[in-house]
Amino acid sequence: MIRPKILLRLIHINWVLVFHGLDEIVLKTHLFRPIRYLVFLSPTFWLRRGTESRGVRIRRALEDLGPIYVKFGQALSTRKDLLPEDIADELVKLQDKVPPFSSSIARAIIEKELGIPISEAFAEFDDEPLASASVAQVHTAVLNNGEQVIVKVLRPDIEQRIRSDVGLLYELARFAERFWSDARRLRPREVVMEFEKSTLDELDLVREAANAAKLRRNFEHSEMIYVPEVHWPLTRQKVMVMERIKGIPVGNIEQLRAGNADFKLLAERGVEIFFTQVFRDNFFHADMHPGNIFVELPAKYLAVDFGIVGTLSESDQRYLAENFLAFFNRDYRRVAQMHVESGWVPGTTRVEDFESAIRSVCEPIFEKPLKDISFGHLLLRLFQTARRFDMHVQPQLVLLQKTLLNIEGLGRQLYPELDLWQTAKPFLEKWFHERLGPKAKIQKALQQFPELAEQFPEIPALVIKALNDAGHARAQMDQQNRELHLLRKQIERNQNTTLTTILIGAAMIGAAILLQ
Repeated sequence: MIRPKILLRLIHINWVLVFHGLDEIVLKTHLFRPIRYLVFLSPTFWLRRGTESRGVRIRRALEDLGPIYVKFGQALSTRKDLLPEDIADELVKLQDKVPPFSSSIARAIIEKELGIPISEAFAEFDDEPLASASVAQVHTAVLNNGEQVIVKVLRPDIEQRIRSDVGLLYELARFAERFWSDARRLRPREVVMEFEKSTLDELDLVREAANAAKLRRNFEHSEMIYVPEVHWPLTRQKVMVMERIKGIPVGNIEQLRAGNADFKLLAERGVEIFFTQVFRDNFFHADMHPGNIFVELPAKYLAVDFGIVGTLSESDQRYLAENFLAFFNRDYRRVAQMHVESGWVPGTTRVEDFESAIRSVCEPIFEKPLKDISFGHLLLRLFQTARRFDMHVQPQLVLLQKTLLNIEGLGRQLYPELDLWQTAKPFLEKWFHERLGPKAKIQKALQQFPELAEQFPEIPALVIKALNDAGHARAQMDQQNRELHLLRKQIERNQNTTLTTILIGAAMIGAAILLQ
């Protein structure tokens, strides 16, 4: 049974959709189909439908519904190949143009977190937000030493709203597992759990600052990407202060073109940055939508917003790298084998059948630039293949898949002629050579040598102790064997005595009967 809070949230969601003139979405659901004729009684049907485009109505509905729905719109906005143009153009505004909260509330939060007035913390503070997103908004400021910074402030009561919507997602997942045959394979509750973790992590700006600091170290002196510096003395759980960067938003293609940006290099570097983060560093920015990426001409990325990052286990990282490389080499049999070995498909799967299915999906897209690949068609084929072979969703890889979709969508906007496969293949081959080649194994042995050398003087004593322990164990086993032998003999004697007693008793009873 649906809990009252969840039911109220469902009613609120439907009310927001109706209010923004999206009555058809609500009344097409099975729950409201019997009363769909009531749409004609809705004021929005007569007052709003002709005044705003569907893209505007959808965007405003997502903004009113809250941060989780805004994030969903942000993710869709990166895939203009999957949406009608008018809707995609509106959803782009969700990346950094969500309606802000008042500057007085922002000031109150900052002063409470820092414990000092804003006039003491900053020489200047701009009340007008520079950008506003689903979880926080950003103001510009100047430190007392004259350095320009940005001040990121969490939205008030944001955690309560997120937990309410996550609760609704858990309820939907529970119903899916109960009534949907594919739920076991798609593992909805585990996916929601991963989503909950990554979303709630965004609500701690100290964690985000630590993520930024790590990414900055990973790409220090890089020509591909720059990560701004965190000002730790002014960073708290709800407030973060960072170096202000200035660049062109990566989604502003016209401005980039006017500045003679190198689009081909930008697209190639985007792919390389992704694979570097995933395989070299095992620490990747998992919210790389265009609102968080800027460009320093001609082809250097500037990254912001590090609330969501991802890591992989060593086994997942290894399997992914091998899968990618086998895929790029069109070794579909190896791809099929690794899916079985890793447990991503059942062990009873026939490798030959799975190999054939993968080939039929992947072969048509090779040697094609992004602009010639129908991503919607590809997704449909992948889903069909996954269902046929009972392929289970891997919740720990959801963030990675989302990030890859963002990167692919970004590459499609910047340089549609990009060959994604040939760009990524050399990087993976180099990674394998460095991680798994003979030189890598020798380096690993050398790295372990100091630890082995430190233990070397203790080896003779350890060997003697092991031999003594083995001798004691052997003696103990011999003693146990002797005791078992004696016990067996005693049992045999007892059995013989018991048998003799039974025979004597039987004879006496027989004799008594005969005498009588």
